[in-house]
Amino acid sequence: MTLPPALSPTAQRVQDALRAQGFAYQVFELSVPTRTAADAARAVNCEIGQIAKSLVFERVPGSMPVLVMASGANRVAEARLAKELAVASVRKPDAEYVRRFTGFAIGGVPPLGHDTLIDTLIDEDLLRHRVIWAAAGTPNALFQMDPADLARMTGGRVISIS
Repeated sequence: MTLPPALSPTAQRVQDALRAQGFAYQVFELSVPTRTAADAARAVNCEIGQIAKSLVFERVPGSMPVLVMASGANRVAEARLAKELAVASVRKPDAEYVRRFTGFAIGGVPPLGHDTLIDTLIDEDLLRHRVIWAAAGTPNALFQMDPADLARMTGGRVISIS
C-alpha cells in the first residue's frame, strides 16, 4: 500500500479541521494551481459549477467579514448580498484583510478552519450537484465533499447569490 504524500502545514491544518468536525474527507495537494474555479475544475475534471469558490466580502458599514461559498459557475450579486446582510453595501477586501480573518491566502480559503468565526452564506446552486470541490488552504489544495455537508461544516445558510 502506498501512502499519499504528506500535506503542507497549511493543507494539513484544513485536514485536521475536517477531522475535528467529524468529516472523513481527504485533502489533496495537486501539482497544478487551483486558485480559480476554472483552474480547479480543469485539475479535477469536473464542471465549473461543482467548484465551491470561497469569497470573502467586507460589510460596509461595520467592516466585518462574510464568507460566500459560491458555485464556480456563478457571480455574486453584491447588491443582493448586501440586502441579505442588511448593510449598505459589501466590498471585496484586500489580501491582508482576508488573511487576518481567515488565516488563509486568497485562492486557498477553505470553508472551515478559519482564525475567527465568520458568517457564511452558501450558494443554493452548489446543492444541485452530487459532489463539489472546495479549497483546502493553499492555491493547489482541494477536497471533494457532499454539498449537503457544507451548511453543517460552516454553520452557514443557503441563499440565492446570483
